[in-house]
Amino acid sequence: MTSEAAIETHDLRKTYVEGLLRRKRQEALKGVSLRVERGEIFGLLGGNGAGKTTFIKVLLGIIRRTGGQARVLGFPAGDWRGRKLIGYLPENLRVPRHLTGLTALEYYGHLSNVPTSVIRQRRGELLEMVGLADRAKDPVRTYSKGMLQRLGLAQAMLHEPELFILDEPTDGLDPLARSQVRGFLADLKERGKTIFLNSHILQEVELVCDRVAILDKGNLRRVANVAEITSGRVQISGNGQPHERSEELELHLDLTAPDALIRQTLGAFPIVHWQSFSPSDHRVVTRVPNQPEVDALIDRLRQAGVSIVGLSRRRVSLEEAYLEIVAETVD
Repeated sequence: MTSEAAIETHDLRKTYVEGLLRRKRQEALKGVSLRVERGEIFGLLGGNGAGKTTFIKVLLGIIRRTGGQARVLGFPAGDWRGRKLIGYLPENLRVPRHLTGLTALEYYGHLSNVPTSVIRQRRGELLEMVGLADRAKDPVRTYSKGMLQRLGLAQAMLHEPELFILDEPTDGLDPLARSQVRGFLADLKERGKTIFLNSHILQEVELVCDRVAILDKGNLRRVANVAEITSGRVQISGNGQPHERSEELELHLDLTAPDALIRQTLGAFPIVHWQSFSPSDHRVVTRVPNQPEVDALIDRLRQAGVSIVGLSRRRVSLEEAYLEIVAETVD
C-alpha cells in the first residue's frame, strides 16, 4: 500500500461478535480492497447490511478493523493526524436542540480545534452557501430535516478539510436543494478536495461521482468509472468478475420517410418499437450488433433518402446496472 491515495484499504475485514455464552460471529466486511484517488468524487453503493456504515466507521477510527489494512490521507485509519483533515457528515446528524445555526457551527468548530475568530469569520459565509443565512439565529429545534442536513454540510466544511466523508448527503432535501448540493460538491472537487460519499439515491450518485464501489453483504463486487458501468458494455459474472457482454446496441431513431422504405432499409435488424406520428414521421427502436453496423446502417438510411431527425443510443442507468450486478452475485 502507498500513501498517495486519499483512501486505501487492503483485505479489510470486520467481524462483529455477539453474545456472551453462545458467541455469534457476523462478518460485516470480507476482505475489501479499494483505492480512492485524491481529488475525485467517489461513491459507495450497497443495500441495507452491505457494510457501508461499517466501512466508514473503520476509516474514521470509530470502530477497529478485525483484519487487513486501511489508510486515510497517508495515515492509518483513525490516526488523529488524518482525522483532523476530514470533514464528516453522518447520516443522522444530532445537533443540541438549544443551539442556533450560528452557535452550532461554533460548537462543531471547537470540536475540530478551529479558533473562535476563524469560526466567526467563516460561519456566515457557509450558512449563506447552504441557504440558511435567514435562519442563522433560529434554534435548530425549529429546523426541518433538510435544513439540518444543510447545516451538517456547513459544519463539515468549516475547518477546510482535505477529505469529505458524507453519509447520505442529500437525504431529506428537495430537488432544488439536491441540485445545490451537487454544485457544492463540484466546487469542492475543483478546489482539489476529495469526496467520499454513501448514498441510496443512485440518480444523485450517477450525476456527481467519478467512480463507484458496490458492496454486497460485506463483499466488494465492483469498482469502476460510472461511465463504464452505465455504458452497458460490461457485466458481472457469478464470481464477481467483470467481463465484456455482447456489444449489441439499442438505437432510438426519429426518421422521416415512407413506412415501407424505412422497413426495407432496416433489413434484418429487429424492430423493437415503432411509433408513427404521420405517414412520413416515425420513431423506431432497433438493435444493432456493434458500432461498425451502426455506421453502415446510417449510411444505408442516407443513401435510401431517409432523413435522420434524431439518433440516440440507450444508456443503462446506474440503478439498473447496480441491480444487475447484485443479482448476478446471488448464490
